[in-house]
Amino acid sequence: MRVMVLVKADKQSEAGAMPSREMLEAMGQFNEKLIQAGVMLAGEGIMPSSKGARVRFQSGKKTVIDGPFAETKELVAGFWIWKVKNMDEAIEWLKKAPFEETEVEIRPVFEVEDFGDELTPEMREREERQRERAEELSKAGKR
Repeated sequence: MRVMVLVKADKQSEAGAMPSREMLEAMGQFNEKLIQAGVMLAGEGIMPSSKGARVRFQSGKKTVIDGPFAETKELVAGFWIWKVKNMDEAIEWLKKAPFEETEVEIRPVFEVEDFGDELTPEMREREERQRERAEELSKAGKR
C-alpha cells in the first residue's frame, strides 16, 4: 500500500524559517534509510502558504485566494509518499523520524482497485497510461 505522510506546518515553517543544519542532516539520514528499505517513493518540503494560493470551487464559481492562510494547524509543511505493507509499518517508520515538536499525519493513498466497478476497464487503462506518461515526462525533465 502507498501512504502519504503529511508534516504539519508551524509558526516557524510558515515564517519561512529553514531547518537547522542538524535537522537537515538528521532528515537526510532518515530519508536514506527509507530509500534503502524501498519505502520512500517521494518526499519534499513545501514553501510557506504566503507563497501559495487556493482555488475555491463553489456553485460553478472559481475563486482564487492568495496566501498566507490563517490556520497554521491546518497547513502542510512537507510530505512523503511511502510504499509499505500496512499502516502499522508506516507508523513504525514514522516513529523513527527526527521530529521533536510537531504532528505528522499518515493517510492511505487510493489504489486503482479501491474504486471497484465504478472505474471501468477503459478508465483503468487511461489511468495507467497517464501515470506512465507523467513518469516519462518527469524523467525527461519536461516540467
